[in-house]
Amino acid sequence: MLFGLFSLLMRLLNIYCWILLLSCIFINLCMFGILDSRNQLVWKVGVFFNRLTEPVLEPVRRLLPMPGGIDFSPMVVLLGIQYVVQPILVELFRMLIMR
Repeated sequence: MLFGLFSLLMRLLNIYCWILLLSCIFINLCMFGILDSRNQLVWKVGVFFNRLTEPVLEPVRRLLPMPGGIDFSPMVVLLGIQYVVQPILVELFRMLIMR
């Protein structure tokens, strides 16, 4: 049961990382005019990505400056998940298993 919960958490974090990457690609495609943001389907996909990513990205944006108008918050969140959150979960799992 504990392994299943750990596996689920790691999988959800991995899926969220992919959602962040896809959101960044989607935003850039819209900004460069490759996707028409006036299209209803494109707009709905944008709203979907926005609702999934903004609750995590907005607090990071408030802390980070935006040099040259470049938003580094997705990169900071991805690095935080990969190098802070996942190792902490692994260590917690190890501590619970060794108990």
